Amino acid sequence: MLRTLVAASIVAVGLSGAATAQDSDTLRVGMSGGYFPFTFVRQDELQGFEVDVMNAIGEEAGLEISFETMSFSGLIGALDAGRIDTIANQITITPEREARFVFTQPYVIDGAQVVTREGNEEIEGVEDLRGKTVAVNLGSNFEQLLRDLPYADEIDIRTYESNIEQDTALGRVDAFVMDRVSAAQVIQESPLPLELAGQPFSEIRNAFPFRDTEDGRAMRNRVNDALTALQEDGTLADISRKWFDSDITPPATEAE
Repeated sequence: MLRTLVAASIVAVGLSGAATAQDSDTLRVGMSGGYFPFTFVRQDELQGFEVDVMNAIGEEAGLEISFETMSFSGLIGALDAGRIDTIANQITITPEREARFVFTQPYVIDGAQVVTREGNEEIEGVEDLRGKTVAVNLGSNFEQLLRDLPYADEIDIRTYESNIEQDTALGRVDAFVMDRVSAAQVIQESPLPLELAGQPFSEIRNAFPFRDTEDGRAMRNRVNDALTALQEDGTLADISRKWFDSDITPPATEAE
């Protein structure tokens, strides 16, 4: 039986209170609850790929999982401050983040995807973003991926807390960028007139970050061991197919 504590009220980071001593068998997991189909709230229930993966990790590692939802842009700050122990919200491994945190092995491999309003013939991929306004979620790695492009100074990059899909559909921005899997699911589930523009332009590897402390590294290792077991027995792949009809997790041979 899963031993899972759900504390899934949507709260601002500033209201979550100071860090307190935690039971070593409880893992406080931060997520936005607003990134379908990875983490979202439906009929007052927190659910999604990330929720299922974390519940499986809890069962495998003997951990109580306590979910805390907040704005995506506040998740890194909450982890830094010790209000949460890790983040399950498609956090991409980057050199900047690796300098601050210790990561588990990747549990998702995906790509950055351009999305436009349906029928937009001016943008057929990332190479057509010159002179365009492009939205990304505030705090995500997609802003940096765009700024790393050789023609980044020709792109008007705008950061959003939410509504990048609606503003693109309404023509307020020319395109938005998110991970390929989420983009495809948004288009499938949403009535908005959106479409994928070209192929993913950058591979991204997502993992769970922990504070670089003795306790943080110990919990990272515990979660990492559980991930390895879930890769080897096929559980991660099964969870992926449940949500995406395909396996976006690394094969067990890639586990470190």
